[in-house]
Amino acid sequence: MKCINKTVLIILFVATLFWSLAAQDAPIKIGVVDVEQAILATTDGKKAREEFQQKEKNARNEILPLYEKAKALQEELEGKKYVLSEEALFEKQTDMLELRNKIENKTKELQGDLKIQQGKLEAPLKAKLVRVVEKVGRDRGFTVILARDTPGIIYTREALDITDDVVTRFNSGG
Repeated sequence: MKCINKTVLIILFVATLFWSLAAQDAPIKIGVVDVEQAILATTDGKKAREEFQQKEKNARNEILPLYEKAKALQEELEGKKYVLSEEALFEKQTDMLELRNKIENKTKELQGDLKIQQGKLEAPLKAKLVRVVEKVGRDRGFTVILARDTPGIIYTREALDITDDVVTRFNSGG
């Protein structure tokens, strides 16, 4: 329901914008930018992606020993469950549960850290991209430039897409 309301509001905003701009007798020029594609296509975006992939790899390597330990403990438990006393079996099962909890907690911690690190890497890129898009919009006389992933936008002509121009300007320093 919220998504529908948000989409309706955006459509009404865009319609009002076009109606008010049309009243000025100035030609309406619309551009579209694929923000994610633009960021990933820039030199800085590629460096940030490589850095983030390295951080993901480090996180996987940090948690891998816990998974291996859990697998070994599970195999040991399966192999010895008929020869262990009830007390020893209960102790091994408890160890297994504690290890699973530790893995789950560590995974959540690493995912949270990765999300924060991704935000720190993306924030300056997005800020610079906004400045570049604004400059392209002024220089090329656009009335409005929309993000391709804006709710309510289902289709745009390729001729409206200025992503490549934005990437070129971004890489050249804005």
